[in-house]
Amino acid sequence: MQGTISNPGPRKSLPKILYTRLLLYFPEFIWAVVGAVWVSDNSVQCEKTVVNGVIGTVIASWIIIVFTIIGVVIVFDPLGGKKTFYLPEGVGRNLESSHSGQLLYNVKSSATRVWEKRIRLLCCCIVQDDDHRVAFTSIAELFRSYFSDTDLVPSDIAAGLILLHQEQDKMESCPKEPEEVLCHSPSSLVTDDLDVELENAAHYMLFAAAAYGWPYYVYTNPYTALCKLNGDCCRNRPTDSEITGSDRHNFHFGSILKITGLQYRDFIHISFHNKIYEIPFFVALDHKKEAIVVAVRGTLSFEDILTDLSADCEDLTLEEVLENGFVHKGITQAANYIYRKLLNDGILNQAFTIAPEYRLVIVGHSLGGGTASILAIMLRNSFPTLRCFAFSPPGGLLSKSLADYTKNFIISVIVGKDLVARLSMPNMEDLKRRIVRIVANCNRPKYQILLRGCWYEVFGGDPDDFPTELDGRSQDALRQPLLAEESLMVHRSPSYNALEEEPRLNSPPQYPHLYLPGKIIHVVEECSSKRLCSSDIKYTARWSNETVFSSILISPKMITDHMPDVVLKALNSLSQEHGSCLSCQTREYNPSAV
Repeated sequence: MQGTISNPGPRKSLPKILYTRLLLYFPEFIWAVVGAVWVSDNSVQCEKTVVNGVIGTVIASWIIIVFTIIGVVIVFDPLGGKKTFYLPEGVGRNLESSHSGQLLYNVKSSATRVWEKRIRLLCCCIVQDDDHRVAFTSIAELFRSYFSDTDLVPSDIAAGLILLHQEQDKMESCPKEPEEVLCHSPSSLVTDDLDVELENAAHYMLFAAAAYGWPYYVYTNPYTALCKLNGDCCRNRPTDSEITGSDRHNFHFGSILKITGLQYRDFIHISFHNKIYEIPFFVALDHKKEAIVVAVRGTLSFEDILTDLSADCEDLTLEEVLENGFVHKGITQAANYIYRKLLNDGILNQAFTIAPEYRLVIVGHSLGGGTASILAIMLRNSFPTLRCFAFSPPGGLLSKSLADYTKNFIISVIVGKDLVARLSMPNMEDLKRRIVRIVANCNRPKYQILLRGCWYEVFGGDPDDFPTELDGRSQDALRQPLLAEESLMVHRSPSYNALEEEPRLNSPPQYPHLYLPGKIIHVVEECSSKRLCSSDIKYTARWSNETVFSSILISPKMITDHMPDVVLKALNSLSQEHGSCLSCQTREYNPSAV
């Protein structure tokens, strides 16, 4: 409660108090053990109220001990003061010398090992092989590079997100310029094309959602799903040769049947096999649209999360493409796995033997959407009529050249302020810069920011006007980092500098810019009131471009807008609205209806 986030002076005595409290932890632990032993001793004869009071005290003591351990594990930084060695232009420290260079290398290696241990601990429940170890190291390097230049704790980040959300709401409440409103008024030809693609997207989103199997079906039908699956799953089942991976009790396949409405004979291949860089998918015949559908599952396991976080860039080599570009490494390896299965195992040949006149359509949501997009690029030369629908794909997926190349055959659908669609390393660096800047220059204590922010997120209202050091400063002064801002930056990283200044021609950015695939449909929620919008929800859709998603937007719905059920609900709402409009126009212009 004393000072501000960037002014710890009034709190300078607190570390000594915390260390003193930590010393008392050991006798407290011994006392809790003694109390537990005493409670478990049945020979002790005491009044019932006394025994119950002691039991409650012992339980409370153990709860405090457990939460203390968890808090220390989360908050404690094993690197400690070593981060100061990252400082590149420190006075009296010559990093050109071999000793300083070795010291810096050792600190970076220590930081990488710390992150690697954390990732291994989180993934302790999965079998770890060579692929996992390589992924752990790659992801640890990514986290080390991202967090090495800041001195922020989780509550600082939470306060920064609250301040950014309120600042963002202030800007959104400002009236738009007439030119900005006119640019979103599409022509009738573009609107007709959009309506057709929305109807197709609503249809194929069922396949993308079905790829999640029984977790999605139970999530969307919590009261009846298990009863329906228990009754129907054992009736219709494809042969074992058509299924790869584990599907106990046939729940996954039964859920796919329920969601898509297909028959078991319509499925060519189903794979529930799941490892890092190897994600489940299925191939089915869609007789309604006369398509062979390849549906790729999104993130649903620790292995999938590791695939998502393997965010290094690699080259994608393609024939007959003028300029190859960069792609997301983990997602590309997942697409390579499915590509080999489809071609080498003859799955697509089998499908086109059954339905030679059908076209190939690849769909997926989230990680599945990104994998489907890269898989579509790989298969484009062999299947020129191929289409791909990527629902909420990751933002950092394709370089600009590849993103432009995919506009002829890929449709990306983004709902609202979806976080994943805006996730890329440059966007994360920009978010870090904004958090540091707004947190460092707020003159209110952190507890006030958090309490008022929680009230604003839950009950709404007008955004708070927190006084900051930015008030009354000239535009030239705003371009320079403030002293408080410098105190939260361990050093000015190249990526951080690149976001504030014009990049130099001879120094490439640390993270190349990657974009969403194909043409982008942005679905936005509109509601009658600014507060709780649960009952009266309307959606509008428009064609968008990748620059709209070049910044992460803070919102309570930044996670829910990514969920597959929300995407499907929005697309069904738009499709039904379009269908009702068509029926109204038919009755209006049909003389026999009068």
